[in-house]
Amino acid sequence: MFDYYLKNANQIGVTKYMCTSEIIDRKKQELYLKRPLTEGELERLNEEFVIEYTYNSNAIEGNTLTLCETDMVLRGLIIDKKPLKDHMEAVGHKEAFDYVSSLVKDNAPMTESIIKQIHSLVLADKPLDRGIYRRVPVHIMGASNSPVQPYLIEPLMEQLLCRYNESEEHIITKLARFHIEFEGIHPFIDGNGRTGRLIVNLEFMKAGYPPIDIKFTDRVSYYNAFDEYYTKNNLSAMESLFACYINERLDMYLSILT
Repeated sequence: MFDYYLKNANQIGVTKYMCTSEIIDRKKQELYLKRPLTEGELERLNEEFVIEYTYNSNAIEGNTLTLCETDMVLRGLIIDKKPLKDHMEAVGHKEAFDYVSSLVKDNAPMTESIIKQIHSLVLADKPLDRGIYRRVPVHIMGASNSPVQPYLIEPLMEQLLCRYNESEEHIITKLARFHIEFEGIHPFIDGNGRTGRLIVNLEFMKAGYPPIDIKFTDRVSYYNAFDEYYTKNNLSAMESLFACYINERLDMYLSILT
């Protein structure tokens, strides 16, 4: 269980408040007991979420499409003077999220096969690298840690998944840890960030929570959360970020149903 004060909550667009697992889980239970939304209402909310989520997740990685342009691309339009790569990334991310959503009802444990399939959809613009662990060393400019050497990727991924599936920590804590360590391994040549955030949402939805959308405007807080872990062994920054977004999404759904 985590129990902490969101000291930097104002940096990610919400008011400061005490945030505990009990508060979030109480809201989750409250949402569960409310009258469910209709299929049409859910479809509309999901459509709006996917557009914003695709825009933000891709923008964090350098995609130049605006939110409006991302919406247009996902509706089948082509944006003049924007790279084909950016179009393909938007469509690929949408397809990856659709795949993730289809996995939720099966509640299957996370596996390397699922991760590779998610990555394969994300990396629509690089067919030869899709779903394949990288075979060359990489370095991330400005990062506090260096990704592991290629020969260590497979054993470290196996260990990471084993620890995650056996963990009895609260879902926010275990996903914060998993996400940081997954990105630290950096198993693919490209698309690690988008794939990692999709994995987080797969696991949140499997646990009955709404998916989260880490905003492009919050990318500095997001990057700092990685640095906090690798320089100070401090997980609470990423926990706080995830908890804030989960709380915000729960409040949104509860306000709609109320």
